[in-house]
Amino acid sequence: MRGSLSRWLQGWLAPLVLAGTWMLQATAAEPPAGRLEQIQVHGPSLEGNLSGDSATRTVFVYLPPGYAADGSRRYPVLYFLHGFGAAAQMYVNFLGLPRVLDAAIAEGRVPPLIVVLPDVLNRFGGSMYSNSPTIGDWESFIARDLVAYIDGHYRTLAQRESRGLAGHSMGGYGTLRIGMKQPDVFVALYSMSACCLDPRQVAPADATNEQVRTLEDVEKLPVLGRTTLAASASWAPNPQNPPLYLDLPTRSGASQQDVLARFAANAPTVMASQYVPQLKGHAAIRMDIGEQDGLIGGNALMTQVLTKLGVPHEYETYPGDHMNKVAERFAQHVLPFFARHLATSDRPGGGGSR
Repeated sequence: MRGSLSRWLQGWLAPLVLAGTWMLQATAAEPPAGRLEQIQVHGPSLEGNLSGDSATRTVFVYLPPGYAADGSRRYPVLYFLHGFGAAAQMYVNFLGLPRVLDAAIAEGRVPPLIVVLPDVLNRFGGSMYSNSPTIGDWESFIARDLVAYIDGHYRTLAQRESRGLAGHSMGGYGTLRIGMKQPDVFVALYSMSACCLDPRQVAPADATNEQVRTLEDVEKLPVLGRTTLAASASWAPNPQNPPLYLDLPTRSGASQQDVLARFAANAPTVMASQYVPQLKGHAAIRMDIGEQDGLIGGNALMTQVLTKLGVPHEYETYPGDHMNKVAERFAQHVLPFFARHLATSDRPGGGGSR
């Protein structure tokens, strides 16, 4: 169980770190430039979380070329969820934003749109985009607090038909999870190399985490050492068990089946049967993953489950690992997918005025 999760984590951190600012440099041949803003968004859904993480989050917002010049135009919005152990800034660099978006719009591969990347990095390494008293209600932060803020402060098409949700790795998991549970918010979903889909491999049962005594100890661990703690904080919270406020899947080295069952219950392959009408209500669902990605088994199981449930979706594998084709596929597959499925027409009363 631990091996597969460890392999994909080891394979994706280095490319994120190495993705440099060269991706953002302009040349004389560059298309008209959009603007990338870094803002702070307060999330009432995150207030009072027992781990003490801030309820005010950094968010990156891409505004397309011409946004400032035409004060009457409104835009569809793509929300992108980043992976475990990374900050949103790392994905901004890794995906080549705003350059890739400027080029896609200039080439007509996607209509002008707003793209939003929230930062969900916490002391456990990631929120799993889940709802827990230990870490806060990240599902509602994304689908309610953040969407309401963006609609209230930018000229969006404030309607489900004009909102898409995508993500990579932990963000791919979050895309499927939130898409199931908040079906009235997003019309289309694109999950890239999602983790945590297989109930047998949602997180490693790592007995070394039993030595962690304080929240400060958690932050001293390397990313690989936090995966079990992050899963426990997200899916096995325990407000009666300070100071970490979670239940671990091991005790004195022995597996705790009740905790592992709570982990498994949060695997989308298990959850999907509870949300069939919601899943069928999306205009489109697409999943992809590299053929050399250690998470391919869980993704293959997910497409089997969706097919058995009669949920229309697309599933593609490609030559690649967990990271090496993601930026390319974002530009060449994710953006055109949302170009096909996000409404670009306005309706009365939608969006802010900024």
